[in-house]
Amino acid sequence: MIPLAALMFIGIGLLAGLLIGAVGIGGVIVVPTLVFFADIPTHAAIAGAMMSYGLAGFVGTLLYARANSIRWDMVGSLSAGAMPGALAGALAGNMAPAAALEILIGFLTVSSGLHALLSGAAREISRADAISNPALGLIGAVTGFASALSGTGGPLVLVPILLWLDLPVLTAVGLSQVIQLPIAALATAGNLYYGGLDLALGSVLALGLAVGTWSGAKIAHALPRSVLRRIVSVVLVVVGALIFIKIAARRAT
Repeated sequence: MIPLAALMFIGIGLLAGLLIGAVGIGGVIVVPTLVFFADIPTHAAIAGAMMSYGLAGFVGTLLYARANSIRWDMVGSLSAGAMPGALAGALAGNMAPAAALEILIGFLTVSSGLHALLSGAAREISRADAISNPALGLIGAVTGFASALSGTGGPLVLVPILLWLDLPVLTAVGLSQVIQLPIAALATAGNLYYGGLDLALGSVLALGLAVGTWSGAKIAHALPRSVLRRIVSVVLVVVGALIFIKIAARRAT
């Protein structure tokens, strides 16, 4: 890997990691940027991105745990569902297009962002105890499968679902940091099985993502929760709209 390309990949990771650490949404930019601006094949870009989310998840988990922003009682059920889901998604991603999944993710992202915006700060009351363990397992499975298949990472799928269920924003973002660990591990195992993983690409991306995630997590805990909720909501709506624009542009060509 030439130094200029490595610097570009680190820069992509820094930007994505900053967003992941602050609002839980950032992995969505990694794969498109690698494909359209660095001419990385799609499957290789997804595999490299999924590998890099492991280190980002570790850094984010460490910082959010130190700030007591992770509901550990929810982690087990989410992870139990996410692991087989991620492995299945990685295997499916090497065989099938993800157009339908992109539409679903775009709809989920926009609708959850609008829901969070319209519900306002008054909804910042935890309803995590109302979510059963089987429901958490199902949410984890959907998150793992969709994330590994699309290469977006767990937060893009999990944060909208948890905000839709009216969990506090820091709880949603904190859990999205943890969920990256099992998803990245199982998706990477699946991609290794197919031999489509570029270890150098994944390592360089991971470096940028880790530094960016650290900075983003610090920012998230420095902001008032009402402000952070509005920021997350707006980012969700914008990202969802961009997904639909990408789908429309692809169909027009």
